[in-house]
Amino acid sequence: MSVIEVQHLQKHFGQKRVLEDVNLSFASGHIYALLGRNGVGKSTLLSIINNRVLPTAGDVLYDGVSAIENEAAQAHIYLMNDLNYFPSDKRVSWVLKMVGMLYGDFDWQLAAHLQQVFKLDGQAKIRSLSTGQRTIMKLICALCVPVDFVLLDEPVLGLDAPNRELFYQELLQAYGDRPRTFVIATHLIEEIARMIDHVFVLADGRMQVDQDADALLNSARTVTGTPAAVEAAIAHQHVLRRQQVGNQLSAIVMDVSQTFQPAAVEVGGVDLQSLFIALTEEQANA
Repeated sequence: MSVIEVQHLQKHFGQKRVLEDVNLSFASGHIYALLGRNGVGKSTLLSIINNRVLPTAGDVLYDGVSAIENEAAQAHIYLMNDLNYFPSDKRVSWVLKMVGMLYGDFDWQLAAHLQQVFKLDGQAKIRSLSTGQRTIMKLICALCVPVDFVLLDEPVLGLDAPNRELFYQELLQAYGDRPRTFVIATHLIEEIARMIDHVFVLADGRMQVDQDADALLNSARTVTGTPAAVEAAIAHQHVLRRQQVGNQLSAIVMDVSQTFQPAAVEVGGVDLQSLFIALTEEQANA
């Protein structure tokens, strides 16, 4: 069972401090969500883990050994993002062949299946592909490489709703056929909510949330009712967000117990996207 550990990671670009003290770990056989608002450093963090960007300070360990500038460790990690590394005059089939040569033991059967499912022409040149088709090409590579950790940075860029849903289905099927670790950084939070089992939220250069997905959602509640009743109910709670529409006030509270059932108000659950917005709003206003 392999593990990636990020320890006290810092990244500064000149005077701009993007990552200040990031600590986290990715264990084998999980699907993680890496969430954060625009510009908080999600892409930078994933690029450091995959050795495409060097940190200012701190370390990334793979099974206890530094993965920074460590080719053996990096052979177990694959990062898919929006950057294009291949010449535009090359064909899709050439890209798959090159990735297969670099990583070895490429799953050609799955690649053929995915090309058929997504209707991606292997003879098409990269320059002729739409944004969505380029994304599909890179997703095929990510699902077919024989690595233990797949980092997906905005993996559905340019995909329409049917293709996004198809990708999620294929990812879960690939995960079931050969368990490995996926880390998904995305803004389409509700679309991945049913897939993930652990949530990281990056804010202000640090990990604001590092928690099991079910436990996180079970610790938050929405409280709705008249303003007076809601304020009385949440008087001693950790309130993330208040929103009033007409004579109804809705509040999201955090770290509540299963027995939290105040009278005169309606108490319900919170979806992951709403909770993420509330958590990051609180951080931004702190």
